[in-house]
Amino acid sequence: MKISQEPADRPSAALVLADGTVVYGQGLGAVGEAVGEICFNTAMTGYQEILTDPSYAGQIITFTFPHIGNVGVNGEDIEDASAPAATAARGAILRTLNTSPSNYRAQLDLSAWMRRRGIIGIAGVDTRALTALIREQGMPHGVIAHAPTGQFDIESLTAKAAGWEGIEGRDLAKDVTTLKPYSHRETGWQWENGYQNHNGAGPHIVVIDYGVKRNILRRLASEGCRVTVVSATTSYDEIMELKPDGVVLSNGPGDPAATAEYAGPVIKQLINNKVPTLGICLGHQMLALAAGARTKKMPQGHHGANHPVKDLSTGKVEIVSMNHGFTVDGDTLPDNVEETHRSLFDGSNSGIALKNAPAFSVQHHPEASPGPEDSFYIFKRFVEGLKAA
Repeated sequence: MKISQEPADRPSAALVLADGTVVYGQGLGAVGEAVGEICFNTAMTGYQEILTDPSYAGQIITFTFPHIGNVGVNGEDIEDASAPAATAARGAILRTLNTSPSNYRAQLDLSAWMRRRGIIGIAGVDTRALTALIREQGMPHGVIAHAPTGQFDIESLTAKAAGWEGIEGRDLAKDVTTLKPYSHRETGWQWENGYQNHNGAGPHIVVIDYGVKRNILRRLASEGCRVTVVSATTSYDEIMELKPDGVVLSNGPGDPAATAEYAGPVIKQLINNKVPTLGICLGHQMLALAAGARTKKMPQGHHGANHPVKDLSTGKVEIVSMNHGFTVDGDTLPDNVEETHRSLFDGSNSGIALKNAPAFSVQHHPEASPGPEDSFYIFKRFVEGLKAA
């Protein structure tokens, strides 16, 4: 499949795939090169949240929506919650160069912001053709390069893309998790008021940070919870020393089976000791693994803010935000696990509940940043369960 680009007198960026495909365009953001797995995201809004989502570690994001950057960036719409998670996404692929930002909240233009964060961008790419390629052939490995001189060693870049080890089998949570525990009190954003602070009362939730999005922490605080965030490698005993009323297994990047090598035993202890537990995205996958199911790599994954998911317990269809390249194999769910949510795009599993423990999880992002707020009830359901207990 041919991937075209807008004519350029002097291309300053190149996208090189492992199969030798080369696409030239205009560079933006950081100068340099980065290798990663190329995925696509179908969201029409929220590019800043997407580029700061730690779940994109090791990935280069193709935006299917053509107008990216037109409202600029600001200091509030950031989703990474710790210093190690601040450089997760490797690059961004755009259809057109962004215009000057036009929004009262804008503090910086997209290219300058990407440059500060070390994100490499290429614009002028036929993103529809690239998206079709990913749908037909899966997510390719590639290198994105930005050189103002327009000089590229294509042979070297192709070799780097072809030799990259990929994401399957890799634990990337350790690269984006917090280095030390901390408390979170910030609640959800409100029009004209911005973010507020929780008073510190309410159920105590320990969030295991595998690459947590900040809005997960905000939603918990908005539900009246005291929130403590701990690293991905925290032991069961260390968690219980904090006296949690409940535990949240966060989202994050990489292969869940690889992260579960050290996280799985901790989650099994939470299950066995009946600690109320909520899993989100990667946390959902690892809860399923701990319960005895299996996960598998998806050809193109689910990345967007417009995915229909059915809550099987109520029959309600929600439009949700998703970002994952692995999925729980629904055919491997053991008898003690009930499927609670299902994707209406491809029938893949989107939620489970354990029958023998107060634990449940969803594959999608109930904090939905960016995205619709259809699934905010997940946090309310979790907290109300704690209060009832």
